[in-house]
Amino acid sequence: MNIRDELSKQQIHFKKHALAITEFAVSSDETFKELIDCFLSTDIRVAQRAAWSVSWAAHKKPEIVEPYIGILVDQLKRTDVHNAVIRNSLRILEDLIIPEEFHGEVMDACFQFLQKRETAIAIKAFALTVLFNLSKTYPDIKNELRLIIQENMDYETAAYRSRGKKILARL
Repeated sequence: MNIRDELSKQQIHFKKHALAITEFAVSSDETFKELIDCFLSTDIRVAQRAAWSVSWAAHKKPEIVEPYIGILVDQLKRTDVHNAVIRNSLRILEDLIIPEEFHGEVMDACFQFLQKRETAIAIKAFALTVLFNLSKTYPDIKNELRLIIQENMDYETAAYRSRGKKILARL
């Protein structure tokens, strides 16, 4: 299977297709690298579709993604990618142990996402969880996280409020 061709092949990308690509990609380090190359593609559609499969791969086989955490963190700083790339990068990071060398960059990116009104709600929700997870290591960010959640509670969607309430209860 050529992953790039599979990602480009269909007009609409279905879950079943994404899962089939994921199954193939996690079969070896070489095929997973091919998926990561698609995730980093300048072709927005290929990168968007690959992001979903990378997310499924991280859920299915977290250890295969660990060497690429730096790449996931780098995606958070990009403005030229589809929201799916950032959303799925955060989705993966919320479930992995992020190496200490990336903590500062991840916290900065997540706080920036939360402070921008135009940030997609799913990105904000994942950013909240990533920050909550990091607050266990850096308790100093708890107050800032609490304040941001409380200030935005009335202006955000139900999904944000739900995630925010859960995090506030655990802070």
